[in-house]
Amino acid sequence: MIISDIEFVGSFEHESQCPRHDLPEYAFIGRSNVGKSSLINAICNRKGLARISSTPGKTQLINVFLINQSWYLVDLPGYGYAKISKSKRKKWRQMIERYLLLRESLYCVFQLIDSRHDLQENDREFMDWMGENNIPLVIAFTKIDKLKQTQRQANINQLVSSLSEYWNPVPPYFVTSSEKQTGIQDILEFIDNTNQQSRA
Repeated sequence: MIISDIEFVGSFEHESQCPRHDLPEYAFIGRSNVGKSSLINAICNRKGLARISSTPGKTQLINVFLINQSWYLVDLPGYGYAKISKSKRKKWRQMIERYLLLRESLYCVFQLIDSRHDLQENDREFMDWMGENNIPLVIAFTKIDKLKQTQRQANINQLVSSLSEYWNPVPPYFVTSSEKQTGIQDILEFIDNTNQQSRA
């Protein structure tokens, strides 16, 4: 898939404010500082599409983009960011959960997991919640270029092994690097194939 047209639809605080449509919608979410904005920019081939900051928690609303007039990309706030108030965390969680539970046009969620680290508790908790609510899930392991070549496959194997303790089968997954463009075309092909199947 080649992305030739991107329209920023808007930023929304509630699922009910998001536009109603009959096109496929793909949401991206992950632990704070997992590289979500960088991955979205790489997928869309636009450096400044999603805001990148060294401060985690930059995304605070539901950000919606219309891609090629045929599907929507949704940038959700990160989870697990400790340096905000409990009330703010609760508000974010409610916003995210309402979107994921109520959004009829949502086809699947890409959960981003940092390939450099062991599976984190908040990653697992989010996956468990997704499974309990039967929401389609795809994993994107990020920042693979930050690992030495000899470590990469071992880290991915360890993460997949950890996931297999809770999921059988393990959700589909992609190994990505925003800087090196690793896995970007694979994600676009997955979205394209899913869109075609929805039209069949």
